[in-house]
Amino acid sequence: MAGTDIGTIYAGSLKNTRALEKQGLEQMERQLSGLERYPDYAAVLRRHVETTKAQLGRLDKALEAIGESPSGLKETVTSLAGSLGAAVHASAQDETLKNLYAGYAFQHDQIAAYRSLSVIAERAGKTEQVSLFRAAVDEETRAAEDIAALIEPVTKTYLDLTLSGAKADS
Repeated sequence: MAGTDIGTIYAGSLKNTRALEKQGLEQMERQLSGLERYPDYAAVLRRHVETTKAQLGRLDKALEAIGESPSGLKETVTSLAGSLGAAVHASAQDETLKNLYAGYAFQHDQIAAYRSLSVIAERAGKTEQVSLFRAAVDEETRAAEDIAALIEPVTKTYLDLTLSGAKADS
């Protein structure tokens, strides 16, 4: 990366984070249709869908402020990766649990991305954006905590449904 400047790194990080958020949004929206037996889980995802849409809006504004736009290629690749992951989980007996685990891990991936983006934005002199990225860290941390709180209850519901012969997955 010889010759790469902080502006290029910042733009790339914004695009990567936006692609990651877009992937997360698509995964959550797909999962929502199969969670009628898990209303608390669905409620957490619905809340985070709205948070993610707001985060995407902030990322778009940050990109516009530097004369950039989202990377269609990165978003296509991450969307395909998300679709592949969802397809793998859908073929599993315990799809709901696997999606829950993946969602928990994904929140931590986003926390790391926003923490890194905050540092990059600061170094790039985009101090007006740093507080927004740090707010996103807080939002993602709350989402991770909400999902963590669901692991045991969702697992219990999954077991109750499965052991009674009822349909536990979508």
